[in-house]
Amino acid sequence: MGQPPATRRQAVAKAMWIAVWMLYLAGPVAELFTGDASVAARVLGGTGLALFVVAYFTLVYRHMWRRVTLPPIYGVLGVLLVLSAVLSWFLGPSWLVLFIFTSVASGIVLPWQHARWTVPAATVVLLAVGMRFAEIRGYYLFAYGLPAMGSGFTMVGVQYLIRTTKELRAAREEVARLAANEERLRLARDLHDLLGHSLSLITLKSELAGRMLPDKPGAAASQVADIERVSRQALVDVREAVTGYRRPRLAVELAGARAALRTAGITAAVDAALEAGHHGLAADEEGALAWALRESVTNVVRHSGAGRCELLLTEEWEADERRYLCLTVLDDGAGPSRVQHDGNGLTGLRERLALADGRLETGPAPRGRGFALRAFVPFAPGGRQAGADTEPVASPAPLNGPA
Repeated sequence: MGQPPATRRQAVAKAMWIAVWMLYLAGPVAELFTGDASVAARVLGGTGLALFVVAYFTLVYRHMWRRVTLPPIYGVLGVLLVLSAVLSWFLGPSWLVLFIFTSVASGIVLPWQHARWTVPAATVVLLAVGMRFAEIRGYYLFAYGLPAMGSGFTMVGVQYLIRTTKELRAAREEVARLAANEERLRLARDLHDLLGHSLSLITLKSELAGRMLPDKPGAAASQVADIERVSRQALVDVREAVTGYRRPRLAVELAGARAALRTAGITAAVDAALEAGHHGLAADEEGALAWALRESVTNVVRHSGAGRCELLLTEEWEADERRYLCLTVLDDGAGPSRVQHDGNGLTGLRERLALADGRLETGPAPRGRGFALRAFVPFAPGGRQAGADTEPVASPAPLNGPA
């Protein structure tokens, strides 16, 4: 929505969506071929209707592809309004439907400040012309007047939604660009702080070793050993910096999940064990659970239609006596899809958990309504329990089927 067609297929789809509304012209077209109108009336009706359709499509399509200035827009809208009035006046009440198209066109192509006047103006002209026909005075206000007014203002709302979508898309791109720049600067600062001292020391020791080498080979060898030690430590520091830069943290993702659910109007019920932090997990396992929390909450917000979401963290023992930490996300929404395959998000999440020696289970919520996601990761050796009062429990049966 709010984007020009990028391919021929998209252009055809948009064109068909606009053209389908031409079915409302079936009444006037039928009168041209089946009524008892004279040849002159049929020529007038056919010519006028052809001009109306061409003007309507020209106006709407030009607006869809590129911005048009207001004077040409008002000129075409004036043509549409005149054709609507003339054809309706001379050919009969069924031609009043043309006013609805005129109102819709003004709602599409004009700014709100202008459309709020042109839509009622087209409706007033419709009512004035419709008074000429005694046979429809009892109902034409509801059959033609209100649809003209309502359709016009509906398109005003649609255009406002499109403009808002464009602004949000532009804002999202700007936020992503700024975030990328900020992270790039942060990583540059981290690498500078990590490597600046080490590289300076390596340079100095290399120069010193070069000066010592002819006369003091033992001292030079000692400096070379120091260079090796400093370079190895610098390599370790860089690896840790890059790893920490890319790995999410469970506490950070929980805060983001709360904000996302709150923004979506979904009540969040968070287990105390998950809020406690310091779960005794290794970095890889915590990163996998953090990704699971992010992906599951994103799916709840985007696809579930839920009103409540529960986030649980439990310690569970498997049949092979291995101890796992299980993140469970439950919602009361629409439940799993009938299509039995994972999307890209869940597929990637399974791969991340597999790398941490964990697994993912998805399926219907235990209450029978909603969706459940359970992500398991093993405890690191010597890890502490998820919560002070958490008791080990037997692992429940796997959830049925992917969603």
